[in-house]
Amino acid sequence: MSDVENIIEVSEATFQDDVIERSHDVPVVVDFWAPWCGPCHTLGPMLERLATDPAYDFILAKVNVDQNPTLSMRYQVQGIPAVKAFVDGEVAAEFVGVRPEPQLRQFIQKLIPSELDQALSEANSLLVTRRWADAETALRDILTQHPHQQKALLNLARALLAQGEGCETLEYLENISDGLELAQAEKLMPLARYLCLAEVEWDEADEVPPLEAQYRQAARLLERSNFAAAMDGLLEVLRQDKRYRNGEPRKVLLAIFELLGEDDPLTRSYRNELASVLF
Repeated sequence: MSDVENIIEVSEATFQDDVIERSHDVPVVVDFWAPWCGPCHTLGPMLERLATDPAYDFILAKVNVDQNPTLSMRYQVQGIPAVKAFVDGEVAAEFVGVRPEPQLRQFIQKLIPSELDQALSEANSLLVTRRWADAETALRDILTQHPHQQKALLNLARALLAQGEGCETLEYLENISDGLELAQAEKLMPLARYLCLAEVEWDEADEVPPLEAQYRQAARLLERSNFAAAMDGLLEVLRQDKRYRNGEPRKVLLAIFELLGEDDPLTRSYRNELASVLF
């Protein structure tokens, strides 16, 4: 066992805790080696030097393949030295054989989150815990430095929508143009348009038919982040008229599901309610 804290020996019994679990907090680079392997004695010391370099924040886990054959089979180690880097519980990068130290440094550097990655991760944690205002502040700070960062734009839109902001949210959603973020932005658009309409066009003093009043009241509830009551109101509109406003209540409900996430209890419950109303 090394005297250095971030260089550890790992066995089949400790792999789950020392590699899989720890890799959710910091990259873990696993060196599969054996005492009889000449190249392993070349690569190992280079990895250990990098593990003690303050410029790199990672765990080096040493696995003796002779003593841990099950691990070698599980991760399909067919030649040694074999290096597999774990991030968030999964193999994120790997190679077999000896590499020059400059290439090793590049390999390690790609695993370590940048300041932007860390800031995005922290902001996402705020979103997950429903600290909407704190997430908004963090994401605005990110966008000050990276104004076109797609994930930051999307998550700021989520934070604003959760606080009932529609018109400003539209501006951010309309600036999203790439990949997965674009698909998610399109799903959120009906909710942003709905809330923006409530902000700029609907007057509380307007005399409107009861069904329209109920539709507008749901927006006021969303402005106060009262998701359950708002969804109850939108469902009641659909019960009375499934085609009301060309199906806008349904689109808004689907957008709320996207905002809350599929694992949210409200999403699961109200998705079933929506299905029963529509079908």
